[in-house]
Amino acid sequence: MSAATRWLRGPWGTPIASGLLIVLAAILSLSAGVNPFGAGHHELGLSLDRPLPLLLSDLFMVAAALVAGAPILRAAVRALRVRTIAIDLLVSIAALGALVIGEYWEAAAVTFLFAIGHALEARTMDRTRSALAELVAVAPDVAVVLRDGAQQEIPAAEVRPEETVLIKNGAKVPVDGIVLGGTGALDEASITGESLPVEKVEGDQVFAGSISTGGFLQVRATGIGADTTLARIIHRVEEAQDAKARTQSFMERFSTWYTPGIILLALLAGLLTGDVVLALTLLVIGCPGALVISIPVAIVAGIGRGARSGILIKGGDFLETSAKISAVALDKTGTLTRGRPALTDVTVLDPALDRADVLGWAARAEAGSEHPLARPLLEAAAVEGLAVQGLPESTEPVPGKGIVAVLEGRRVAVGNLPLLAAEAITEDRGAAAEVDRLSGLGRTPMVVALEGRVIGVVAVADTIRPAAAEMIERLHAHGVQKVVMLTGDNRRVAEAVAARVGVDEVRAELLPEDKLAAVRDLQEQGHTVAMVGDGVNDAPALATADIGVAMGAAGTGVAIETADIALMQDDLLRLPEAIGLARGTVAVMRQNIAIALLTVIALLAGVFAGGVTMAVGMLVHEASVLLVILNAMRLMRRRREQSGPAPVGRAETPAPQPVGAGQRR
Repeated sequence: MSAATRWLRGPWGTPIASGLLIVLAAILSLSAGVNPFGAGHHELGLSLDRPLPLLLSDLFMVAAALVAGAPILRAAVRALRVRTIAIDLLVSIAALGALVIGEYWEAAAVTFLFAIGHALEARTMDRTRSALAELVAVAPDVAVVLRDGAQQEIPAAEVRPEETVLIKNGAKVPVDGIVLGGTGALDEASITGESLPVEKVEGDQVFAGSISTGGFLQVRATGIGADTTLARIIHRVEEAQDAKARTQSFMERFSTWYTPGIILLALLAGLLTGDVVLALTLLVIGCPGALVISIPVAIVAGIGRGARSGILIKGGDFLETSAKISAVALDKTGTLTRGRPALTDVTVLDPALDRADVLGWAARAEAGSEHPLARPLLEAAAVEGLAVQGLPESTEPVPGKGIVAVLEGRRVAVGNLPLLAAEAITEDRGAAAEVDRLSGLGRTPMVVALEGRVIGVVAVADTIRPAAAEMIERLHAHGVQKVVMLTGDNRRVAEAVAARVGVDEVRAELLPEDKLAAVRDLQEQGHTVAMVGDGVNDAPALATADIGVAMGAAGTGVAIETADIALMQDDLLRLPEAIGLARGTVAVMRQNIAIALLTVIALLAGVFAGGVTMAVGMLVHEASVLLVILNAMRLMRRRREQSGPAPVGRAETPAPQPVGAGQRR
């Protein structure tokens, strides 16, 4: 099917056909020296006594009205069958009435302009849903798999779970999976909204719909078909764009009363004045077309733009609520911080040794430990080129205090100050003061002792995400009054984080039920609360908050389905972007309502004051519809705020900003 054929069979076919008939009628009328857009004949039926060009002109005008009016009348009848009085009924009555009284141009103009308005609405809704169309377009059709030692190209839907899929340069990833081997870069813009390719190595997760921009990957399929992240996103966006906002539901209820009210007003005006044209003009002028489309076009545009940026909003209702957010509650670990401790300090207390000695003994002792604080010591030692291979000759965990290991026949103790007492070490060489200093900075210090004497102190801490402070600054800029940290960590550590990132309030040492109570307390203070958490121990607070936000949801199918807002990329700046988008969308909704109502009021006043005809009224009415549409389309053009280029491969890889990592054992 050619583009021209598709165009004619689409929503533009009717107004094009009607418009051509109007042009033909105008040409014939002008050839007879008569203004085709003047007053009608005010008589029943077509006059056969008129000159042939004028008779043909009238016939073409009537045909134009019938061509454009037939779909409108069918829509009105369908609505009446379900006991709904739609705006199509107003236009149908007005057009039929105009034909009866001989106002052929008015009938043709009204139906033609309404058909144009309908085509514009259909085209706009298709365009605002373009984010969904783009997601569907990136869904892969084929996959290359390894079966019986040979490569086979099969439909993507036929990939089996746990099967090895090969991703070559330029290919679409057909499944969710884990990289088994190879290296490559994937464009994940359709999934996370990240504009730069992401480097993938063994153990990394990949998503269906992403596109290889280089390299070769072997992927173990973990999600296929409807179980992929892409499929969940498509389903979520479909539901969200169809979900109605509270304002939209109100406007629809308003229209069910408004439309019969306009019909009654037109009937009374006609009976009291005896002016049928006035009554019909009131029907046309009163069409709330711009009012009806003002909300859904903004919602679809807002949700569609969010999806393009990796921001999934559950529906119009949640979009409206998000625009009212005045307080944001954040978990600390994994949200404001990375949730992964790193070495921050090595203090040497034995003048005969150096940094490498203290860190080396501590790391080698921790090589036999399963405690989370062992890993940052081992990683730091490896980075600094220290030999930590192998295990201690013996390892003895001391619950609540630390660990004691034997290395090369020498006893090494790593832990807190009570461990020194347990080891009968009385001379701390200033370790207590150093521990107190580091603890005051929100870090977790560990004293290192070798053969019964203190040799130094090492400290680890979680690291603050580089965008944390900027996120909070942007939240305030978007109208959020209070940003509250809710954490189960100790208060000293929590306050150290808060001081660095600019959090307004800290609530520390909380259990899951305490976080729930904190959210309720904020709501009782009159705040509309958004809660950002990991969805596990924060589940009660997320469910209670007005808006629950899941961050980095691309790898979590449950979060995509259950969160009110799912931020596909683990990027803190997406949170203020989501709130800014919600506020912008609601602002457009309000502007559209104002445009629609002011247009109707002005036109009604113009009709009663004189000077506004049926055709002029419909022209202004359709202009208001176009203005509402263009206003909503601005949402699609807004770009995400940028804070500078992100590194290719991994998001956020700055120098560590240490904070406390919790208590030692």
